[in-house]
Amino acid sequence: MSKSLVFNQIPLEEIEIGMEVSYSQTITDADIKAFSGISGDKNPVHMDDEYAKNSRYKKRIAHGMLSASFFSALFGTKIPGEGCVYVAQSLRFKRPVYLDDTVVASVTVTNVDLKKKRVFFQTVCKVNNKIVIDGEAELYVP
Repeated sequence: MSKSLVFNQIPLEEIEIGMEVSYSQTITDADIKAFSGISGDKNPVHMDDEYAKNSRYKKRIAHGMLSASFFSALFGTKIPGEGCVYVAQSLRFKRPVYLDDTVVASVTVTNVDLKKKRVFFQTVCKVNNKIVIDGEAELYVP
């Protein structure tokens, strides 16, 4: 059974397999420039229209980790919520994300380990209902 939740914190004992939350954001030039400044990644495929025009993508693409960072936002503000800490995250980058694409990041609970205080998730980002990133995450809930 899938549940959709929007909370700042869910007690570990109330987290169930199938719970899911999502976040969407349209990627702008300002987002890419800000992420570049924070991450230090100045790769011209992200920053330079002329360079990107001659790349395999034909236009600028967003940093993959920019879209992947939306998972962290969901974990810290929705489920499990405030105070949780990343233990692991795998990522597979399937397609590029371009300027003006709207990324929908979703996380779904796949397992809960009450003894170790861990919650496991499937993590997916989509653009136009096509997967651009998928992976798994493990979170510690204090």
